[in-house]
Amino acid sequence: MTSKEAYIVIDIGTGNVRVAVASVTGEILGIDRENIIYHKDSNYPEALYFEPEQLWEQVTGLTKKALAQAGEVHILALTATSQREGIVLIDKNGESQIGLPNIDHRGREWENLIDDKSYVYRLTGRYPTSLFSAMKIVGIREARKDIWSSFATFMSISDWIEYRLSGVIHYEHSQASETLLYDVEKKNWSTDLCRIFNINPFILPGLTASGTILGTITKEQAAELHVAADAKVIVGGGDTQLAIMSTLPVTNDVVIVSGTTTPIIKLTHQYVTDKKERTWTGRHTDESSFMFEANAGVTGLNYQRLKEIFYPNEGYDIIEKELTEISTFQCIASLGSLLADEKGPLTKGGFIFDAPVSHQLTRASFVWATLWDIACSICENYRTLNEVSPHDQDYIWVCGGGVQSHTLRQFIAALLNKKVMIRDNYRQSSVVGGVLICNEALGKEQPPAVTLEVVEPAERAHYATLYNEWKKTRSSFKEIFS
Repeated sequence: MTSKEAYIVIDIGTGNVRVAVASVTGEILGIDRENIIYHKDSNYPEALYFEPEQLWEQVTGLTKKALAQAGEVHILALTATSQREGIVLIDKNGESQIGLPNIDHRGREWENLIDDKSYVYRLTGRYPTSLFSAMKIVGIREARKDIWSSFATFMSISDWIEYRLSGVIHYEHSQASETLLYDVEKKNWSTDLCRIFNINPFILPGLTASGTILGTITKEQAAELHVAADAKVIVGGGDTQLAIMSTLPVTNDVVIVSGTTTPIIKLTHQYVTDKKERTWTGRHTDESSFMFEANAGVTGLNYQRLKEIFYPNEGYDIIEKELTEISTFQCIASLGSLLADEKGPLTKGGFIFDAPVSHQLTRASFVWATLWDIACSICENYRTLNEVSPHDQDYIWVCGGGVQSHTLRQFIAALLNKKVMIRDNYRQSSVVGGVLICNEALGKEQPPAVTLEVVEPAERAHYATLYNEWKKTRSSFKEIFS
């Protein structure tokens, strides 16, 4: 039997590590995942880390499982994508020291060392906080001398995965956008930003372009994973960027990526920043595009946890069926999503419903309210983007596991008054983006774009009323817990 040509795509998200084997046409042949294991670092109030070797063992094990599922395949290339802002520190011997995820905030107490945050925003396209890599490194320097004494360089998690596969240290441009050490408009590391954070620019790896060949897999890794010794390692990129690629958007399109968090992205060829410093601007995976972004924060994770509570043994099809049976809304939720116009996150939330409890209040009512909270948060952030950089198309693209809910897609269409469009591969969007990256690097023909569904905006007046109810609810929680 002739083996299929295929790629291995390694995806390190915020919550889990996933490895897929996919054909050059984007067909998923094998896939497996595990939760990432995080540890608290007692040297800081808000610090989490992962053990790089432990994560690498997970990657290796999942790769073997995905290959076993895939059957007879010939692996042409491997690539990686990962959570943005997450990094791995490397010592002077090239060994991995510590992994710092995007949810690590060990640098928070040193944020006040930045004298002119507006200047940093103008160069980096994002207001500087402990979320970003430079502040994580500052936190290591200030409180982990045991690591700092042998520290040599660092990489994004996806670049580190590719380093482990190829032996080549590097930093891809879209991931470099998240470091606060990279001038996004000039597309290069910034010695001025390094000075602001008191970081030696000599620690910064060489920059590489997504969709290019980094090198060939090492003999050791080829033998360990049982793949061809001539398999190429392809430069990947940020998970949001690769997910966006799967929709095959054009300039000025808006793409909503619904995962653990929900970034709302407008693609542009101009470097756009917000005078009010509410948005992010970063590099996309191609030569000249920027991603202009607002982020609704933790959204998909809320939905997942509510499913675990109310529908632990049922599939999403059962949820959707029960959602369609709701004739009048029974409760409204505010669950900690982020709005670009607000100064800080909402750290307390909940559901509001009529008392005494109505017999019409069901488990589906709580899921409905959760999806409505997500949609309203997306709408608020979209309006911020549109205010700064108007979006004229009558459609938006959505992708990611969160939008498998048709109800959510209806909500978004009505609130934005835009057609909501999804591709047939929307559930595994970052993996499909990895396939496109590999095809680009190897000169393979790209698979045709297939639009699975277009949701037209409807019942706008009804939803406008509910939107006002949601705003009142959110304001109430802010007032109570401020």
